[in-house]
Amino acid sequence: MIIDEAKITIKAGDGGDGGIFFRHEKYVPKGGPDGGDGGNGGNVFIKASRHIDDLTEYVRKRKIFAEDGQNGMKQKMFGKKGQDLILNVPLGTQVYENNQLLFDLTEDEKKILIAKGGSGGWGNCHFATSIKQAPEWAKEGLPGEKKKIRLELKMIADVGLVGLPNAGKSTLLSVISNARPKVADYPFTTIEPNLGVVRAENRSIIVADIPGLIEGASDGKGLGTKFLKHIERTRTILHLVDVSGLDPWRDYHTVRDELKKFSEKLAKKPELVVLSKIELIPDKEIKKIVNKFKKHKINTILISAATHSGIDALIYDIIKHIS
Repeated sequence: MIIDEAKITIKAGDGGDGGIFFRHEKYVPKGGPDGGDGGNGGNVFIKASRHIDDLTEYVRKRKIFAEDGQNGMKQKMFGKKGQDLILNVPLGTQVYENNQLLFDLTEDEKKILIAKGGSGGWGNCHFATSIKQAPEWAKEGLPGEKKKIRLELKMIADVGLVGLPNAGKSTLLSVISNARPKVADYPFTTIEPNLGVVRAENRSIIVADIPGLIEGASDGKGLGTKFLKHIERTRTILHLVDVSGLDPWRDYHTVRDELKKFSEKLAKKPELVVLSKIELIPDKEIKKIVNKFKKHKINTILISAATHSGIDALIYDIIKHIS
């Protein structure tokens, strides 16, 4: 199961304390101050990678601390800096603090500082004066930043594939792309988003198959709208409608209504309407359905994933639509 949300506590390293030391020389039992500065605490960075699929790691590990800086040492030697920590997350991860969006990681390998390590304290060698030549104090290191953040993954895809359960989305994705989703004759075959790469005309197009919506999904029925966030970034919606259903026109509007309830912005995205499973009903019935959509100024594409009829034309239309 894909993990697309995680709440974690992160803390950068504390700075090391300044050292309190004195030189010891012959005939000088307590020489001048000799304590070095403490090392800075390690920073916490977050980095997006296209090679990571989800946020599973951060469900298992909810508290993540960077290394503290080392205390200052004798002979005015600096303490060692704490090691930086890098949180690797999937491309498309958003970082929230107190429900405010901090970062949207949409660029592969981009690294962002999210919590700064504390500065190391000064050693006692900084505090010698003509009056106080052997100070017995130093500066403490500063604490590193601590934050409670929420990570939310929104997949980055060119095309979002939506439709009612059993509309044939998983089958279509397996036909047009390199994806191998689970395919079966029962509702909710897809219970998590699947990504597939369609390669055509020297291009690679990422298609996201979103788990089936049902009427009332926005109220939490079925799988709810849990996965719709994964198509908020898509450039085009590919809306699959099963022509063998009782009322394809009503099925189309069921999904459209749920999209609109979830997000007006999402509902306004460009849409390709694809009538699927045309091998299951007579041509005369298909024509009636096509005319019903045409009557409402909605163009449709006819396909059969089972026989591969119309697949090449569909891929061409997808490319044209997102160019």
